[in-house]
Amino acid sequence: MEEKLFYYLTAVPVLGISAQWLAWRFRLPSILLLLVFGVGLGSICRIDDILSDLTDNRAEHHVGAISDHGHSPEKTDEPTSENESTPRASEPIAEMILFPLVSLSVAIIMFEGGLTLRLRELETAGRTVLQLVTLGAVATFGLGFLSAWLILDLHPRIAALLGGVLVVTGPTVVVPLLRHIRPSRNIGSIIKWEGIVIDPVGAILAVLLFEQLFAGIQHEQTIGGALLALLRTVLIGVGLGWLSAQLLIQLVRRHLVPDFLQGVFFLATALLAFACSNYLQEESGLVTVTLTGVILANQKIISIDHVFHFKENLRVFLISCLFIVLGSRIEVSAMLELGLPGLAFLAALILVVRPVSVFVATLGTTTSWNERIFLAFLAPRGIVAAAVSSVFALKIVTLLSTGEAHAELLADAEKIVPITFLVIFGTVLVYGLGAAPLARKLGLDDSNPQGILFAGADRWICEVALALKEAGFSVMLVDTNYRKVAAARMKGLDAECISILAEQFIEENDFAGIGRLVAATRSDQVNALATNEFAELFGRSNVYQLPVLKTGQRSALGDNVKARTLFEQELNYDQIHDLFDRGWRIKLTRLSNEFTYEQFVEQHGEEHHLFFVVDGSKLQIMESGKKPSPRPGQLLVSLVRGKQTEVGK
Repeated sequence: MEEKLFYYLTAVPVLGISAQWLAWRFRLPSILLLLVFGVGLGSICRIDDILSDLTDNRAEHHVGAISDHGHSPEKTDEPTSENESTPRASEPIAEMILFPLVSLSVAIIMFEGGLTLRLRELETAGRTVLQLVTLGAVATFGLGFLSAWLILDLHPRIAALLGGVLVVTGPTVVVPLLRHIRPSRNIGSIIKWEGIVIDPVGAILAVLLFEQLFAGIQHEQTIGGALLALLRTVLIGVGLGWLSAQLLIQLVRRHLVPDFLQGVFFLATALLAFACSNYLQEESGLVTVTLTGVILANQKIISIDHVFHFKENLRVFLISCLFIVLGSRIEVSAMLELGLPGLAFLAALILVVRPVSVFVATLGTTTSWNERIFLAFLAPRGIVAAAVSSVFALKIVTLLSTGEAHAELLADAEKIVPITFLVIFGTVLVYGLGAAPLARKLGLDDSNPQGILFAGADRWICEVALALKEAGFSVMLVDTNYRKVAAARMKGLDAECISILAEQFIEENDFAGIGRLVAATRSDQVNALATNEFAELFGRSNVYQLPVLKTGQRSALGDNVKARTLFEQELNYDQIHDLFDRGWRIKLTRLSNEFTYEQFVEQHGEEHHLFFVVDGSKLQIMESGKKPSPRPGQLLVSLVRGKQTEVGK
């Protein structure tokens, strides 16, 4: 069994990262592939069965050892006591081992999610986010309860708890979908804030409902007690969250934590705060770690960039592994047993509950109708819903398993987990496949931006930018020289007078339609730093810089250049300026069957340099070392000798 567990644990990260890579390669929702891979792994082996067999083998070995030493108890016909009985099934064993790991992983994901939340995003989206996590959450709970009660015919108490659990959406599914869709900044901020903040709200709601509806079966619960628990949750979550953030800020500020330890130190502190918070008040830990992340993200005392990058990589790894593990635990047969009522419940959540909740929550806000429609059809459930539903289902079974007075509640409680997984699988499938086409239809999609951000606003860059703008692409220029920026603006270009490396510039710009960086300043060092900075935003494959000046056989920057090299290896900043001073200009040339690229090369000989190739809505940037092969119908943007000419020959 140990060998089987070893291979299972090896398969989980391998399948998870493979799903992430395939999703990136073929532009598919990663969450959908993760669930499919997880279910596939579960059809081969389930972690529940492995852990159960492992536990049984250990127990048999222990009993055998006692027998060998002559201390085995004599057999009797009397039944064993309840405390001495073996586990009734493999699920509790797996849950007792997996749930703490899932809970800690979710805490890390929520902490990292908090690090991405900038308060400035709430300047326009604040009211919408607030109403979504309050009015929207209440509407989702009420309609979810009615749907579970009327459609699935669940006991009202079970239906109410399920309605509370399904309030959550969560960053584990929302953030990967946002990365896939890349909607406009305003709607993206709303979705991100809702997805992260709604998790602790939903978890707290589920705790309050459980205490009120089920714990009260054995001891009386009052509304006052529930309100007191809510107040304790908020106070403990906010208090510990603030203290944890301030502790980390002061330790780093006073240089008491070395740089190489800061990432793991922040992680350990967040987990400690999560555990302490949950110890003091159940489910308040999610509030604590989320608020800790938000405070750290919005303070200006210390830099957390390297910590954020560490957490982001860890988040991707954890999401990949968690979805594979949870997907492998899905009992497809249990979901199929729900039949048509289960599908009807899923349809009600997607077509009725979410749209009505969004409509109620966006009343009186400035959110456009296209944004409201997109919000109404984007509410995938994820790991938090799976973990919370499983925990409370187990708690209900444990609480009510003695006696037959609550047989109906027990029967319905066992349906909570398959219903939740049906909702997770169904919403991820529907929203994962439908969100991107819907965003494109509504004009909110920016999943494959072709526009270019230019670092620099020199005369030749302005001419290149004008040519690309004429070809239909978004362009933005950034330079610290106001005279150059003013000249670019006079030509109708979008230009800003600020350093390309300024954090303020990255935070305050939408970059709608822009997905690549061309670093073309005079300074090779600034170009290299800019490409490293924007590699996090655009991806390493979408950042370019001019060739670096070489000293002997080595680059002046050594081996620190990680970007793709623009144009031709010897065509650096000074050479391009020299060519412009000698009368070379940017030219647009439309290729055709009558005028091919070969004829273009023959016409200009050595007196041309190809910069860009436009193929419909796609823009190809020429890279050093790669031979171009333009085809008829494509548009060339090139640097040629002579006067600037119009499109065509």
